[in-house]
Amino acid sequence: MSLKETITQDMKTAMKAGDSARLGTIRMLLAAMKQREVDERITLSDADIVALVEKAIKQRREAIAQFTAGARADLVAKETAEIAVLTPYLPAQMSEAEIDTVIAAAIADVAASGASGNAAMGKVMAIVKPKLAGRADMSAVSARVKARLGG
Repeated sequence: MSLKETITQDMKTAMKAGDSARLGTIRMLLAAMKQREVDERITLSDADIVALVEKAIKQRREAIAQFTAGARADLVAKETAEIAVLTPYLPAQMSEAEIDTVIAAAIADVAASGASGNAAMGKVMAIVKPKLAGRADMSAVSARVKARLGG
């Protein structure tokens, strides 16, 4: 079953169960998927859908930071609940050790080519991103790469 079919099935299940919070989040995701399909006149692959889910989760994490700063615990709880609904649609997350292994290999490749500084950061992220996309928080990976490069 494709990811799109799974999401649609989950929407039906949430509808039958009367779970309005879950239903709203899933409908938002389906609307974003449909919008992208219409705008670009394509049929989304599972990888495209994972990218949309990642983007939605990232938006919610940013909103949580803003709501926390504004002392809006009610909105923080809502955004956190939406992240909990969206997370199962991502592939299994990699462990810290696996992420470190991928980063170390990428840094070794880039160091062999003689790049350093910001150029090395960009090259390492270009190698790491396709390997970790959907399986790790890329902002945290970026921070780790920056720390390892001493920047």
